[in-house]
Amino acid sequence: MTTTPTLTERRSPWVVFTSPADPWLASEAAALVQRNGLVLRLDGREMQDAASVFRTFARDLSFLGYFGHNWDALVDCLHDWHGPGHGDQDLAILIEHADDLLKSDFLGLFVSVLAQAAWHSNLRLDADGELDEWRPRMVQHFVFLLDHTAPVAFAEKAARGMDVAVALVDGRLLATLTDVDWPGGDPVSAPWADDGPADASARAERG
Repeated sequence: MTTTPTLTERRSPWVVFTSPADPWLASEAAALVQRNGLVLRLDGREMQDAASVFRTFARDLSFLGYFGHNWDALVDCLHDWHGPGHGDQDLAILIEHADDLLKSDFLGLFVSVLAQAAWHSNLRLDADGELDEWRPRMVQHFVFLLDHTAPVAFAEKAARGMDVAVALVDGRLLATLTDVDWPGGDPVSAPWADDGPADASARAERG
């Protein structure tokens, strides 16, 4: 049994690589909007290095002035996105034209950071794995849209991210967090349930 990705539920996979023509994407995005969720589209061609990633997110998500333009700050601002002035909508962030990110040396870190932000936003668990009752939960997922590159091509680099495991399911590359420090996000039916990051990456590469 495998896990179909979601843009409307508070569960992993937190990050998906797929084609913009994928019918799953259209269906899930429509369902999210119907529930008063928000779909934001960022341009992956603008993300040439870490600094441009931070600038793009800060501009398109209207981050508040405290954003520190580093990876830790990106995690913080993404899972704090429903702070003052941001409302209470669930969120899917689509990174369009993301093919060239395969050439970047920060892809694994980028995927790990997005997955960490989604884990915090969706689950709101504290350090003991218990629900943090003081902060509202929100659906948050990330999708890399590839115009001409097969998702499996991203498997090896994506799996290099801290605590990231990947699996290729129905032609999509799915990424989640598997370390014991990130509990609660993976159904037992998930394709990476019995694998570590290296095993899942190898299986994705085999297709």
